[in-house]
Amino acid sequence: MSDLKEKIDKANLPQHVAIIMDGNGRWAKTRGEQRTFGHRNAIEAVRNAINACNEIEIPYLTLYTFSTENWKRPTDEVDTLMSLLSESLLNEAEEIYTKGLRLHFIGDIAKLPDLVREQLLNLVDLTKNNKGGNLILALNYGAQHEILKAVKEIASDVKDGKVAINDIDDKLFENHLYTKDFPPVDLMIRTSGEIRISNFMLWQIAYAELQFLDVLWPDFSKDIFFQCILDYQNKERRYGMTSEQVK
Repeated sequence: MSDLKEKIDKANLPQHVAIIMDGNGRWAKTRGEQRTFGHRNAIEAVRNAINACNEIEIPYLTLYTFSTENWKRPTDEVDTLMSLLSESLLNEAEEIYTKGLRLHFIGDIAKLPDLVREQLLNLVDLTKNNKGGNLILALNYGAQHEILKAVKEIASDVKDGKVAINDIDDKLFENHLYTKDFPPVDLMIRTSGEIRISNFMLWQIAYAELQFLDVLWPDFSKDIFFQCILDYQNKERRYGMTSEQVK
């Protein structure tokens, strides 16, 4: 059992962790391989994140799997990513179900290949009654698109007389986001050393702790995850208040 895991305070866990899984291409290039080689070797890192979350009972984990901007990448890389997603949904289905995890997705999945969309929906349905942690895949997801979608829906409701302008508040707005059934993000982790958000859960991370790691995603381990949790627990989350108020 990991020594780091033993140090974690189970009474002070983030309820929702979100991860930007970055660095697959660079990891592959350092080995003289194509970017797609990095994507194929990143699956173990995904397992590490899911298993680490499950072991310490963090209830919500969101993985930035494919963004609205990723379609701009070379066709062969996009095809590889979709193929890997299909393989993973098929190969990991039993493991996800056995662990008691419930699978969700956020994003516009209508644009995904038919097979991927069918496999995703089947696994969501298979796990819908599970009582363990919640695994959320961000697929064809972009925060700006999500926010615009919410604004358009609310504007339409105002136009139709269903909502008064003075009724619009943060709770009403959140009910129009993909994440309406999930708590806000407490901890966001990004690998690869890049320090940016990349259009990921902009509303949901308003008060999240942000950690940027000098680790390429295929090298992400359970111990790295546990260290992130320990670092999170050493932070004082004030939500705009003073330290004295929080205490």
